[in-house]
Amino acid sequence: MVYLEHSSGKLETASLEILGKARELADIIEADVTGVILGNDDARLAQDAIHFGADCVLVADTPALAQYTTEAFSNALGQIVRDRKPEILLLGATHNGRALAGRLAVRLNTGLTAHAVQVEIEQGTNLLVCGVPGYGGSILAVCKCPRSRPQMATICPGIFPVPEKKMERQGKIEKVEVDVGQIQTKVLERQVRSAVDVTKADIVVIAGRGAEDNLDAVRKFADSIGGVVGVTRPLADKGLIPRDYQVGSTGYAVTPRVAIVLGASGAAHFVSGIRRAKIVISVNKDPDASINSHADYFVVDDIGKVLPALLSISLSGGRS
Repeated sequence: MVYLEHSSGKLETASLEILGKARELADIIEADVTGVILGNDDARLAQDAIHFGADCVLVADTPALAQYTTEAFSNALGQIVRDRKPEILLLGATHNGRALAGRLAVRLNTGLTAHAVQVEIEQGTNLLVCGVPGYGGSILAVCKCPRSRPQMATICPGIFPVPEKKMERQGKIEKVEVDVGQIQTKVLERQVRSAVDVTKADIVVIAGRGAEDNLDAVRKFADSIGGVVGVTRPLADKGLIPRDYQVGSTGYAVTPRVAIVLGASGAAHFVSGIRRAKIVISVNKDPDASINSHADYFVVDDIGKVLPALLSISLSGGRS
């Protein structure tokens, strides 16, 4: 079972990524994939979910779910899970997905593997096995839930590709009734922040610890080449840039055409976030920095010298 998030009349990319991975897992254990859509007047999205890999889509379509609240959505999804009893329940490690998953795991008295970057089926047991970054991403902890059900996991966005949309796929769409109960919270106003999704950017300029003193220049350079700024964990930890822009196993995985990495050492937990970039270019003053072995091209020089030159070229029309 996959909880399918949506907004503005579309299924979220993170949910489509999980749907594709769920299809792979289900084929291994010869099971069906069930998607769950919660909302109001969103049943039209169910057919899209089938085209992307679901065999069945359960739609809870009620005005009580028109706006997301953790309380109402937890009640609704909890009822569906108890009724359908899936072996596995997957959610995106998004803001809403994380809020739902923790509450559901407690209510269902089951285990939760949070922020997984690796998801597999264990041969011989058919158990869900997930890899989760630990100690700041320096290790990958392998977790499984052998007894309680469902086996739950939240999956880091950007780790898996969006599956091919197959219009010929057929499946079942079923409306389900849910009782969200007496809700203590009410959405009075909803504001959508104007922000760029770093996971969807074509060009990402990523600032590491070595570029900490040059963030204004990094932003200007990214803007000048039509790119988006990303950061490594140390800069996000300091609050210099919101975590929405953190790249790595404890942040987001990116899939750009070009990733330009400025002043990052190349720790394993960061590199996992750029492994699907088509081209990686690194600038680092350390000739032995680990990032250089993961880059297609690298420049050994001081960021403070290279950035002004890059910015001058891009602003003068030298972009290619």
